[in-house]
Amino acid sequence: VLSFIIFICYIASLAASFMMAPLLEFLLALFLFFAYASKLNEKFKGVHWPLADFLRCVTAAIIYFAISIAAVSKYSDGASKAAGVFGFAATIVFAVDFYITFNDLVTFLKQGSSDSPEGHKTEDEDSDSDSD
Repeated sequence: VLSFIIFICYIASLAASFMMAPLLEFLLALFLFFAYASKLNEKFKGVHWPLADFLRCVTAAIIYFAISIAAVSKYSDGASKAAGVFGFAATIVFAVDFYITFNDLVTFLKQGSSDSPEGHKTEDEDSDSDSD
């Protein structure tokens, strides 16, 4: 929702050249929301969904911070200032989301790494190899 508000502010401002970043972020967040809501993450196991969400949060926080600084410092109209302020708020929101998603990603990666060694360990113990 915050990305859509920032997009509207940039459309109404003199800094309309920055409108593509919030639009893409809004569409990407909408896609990931519907992917999780429709259980696509359970159907497509080949995609690392927590990693995709993590990268979205990191890039969004960095991009929003950069364009917010540019919008506030370069443009003097009210819509640009509002978009910049909302952009700084979005930077904080995405930074918090980055932290939460990072913890989920670490848990996800630990589950994947703990499955692999146990599987290899049991295969080695069960093998009746005479190559000693």
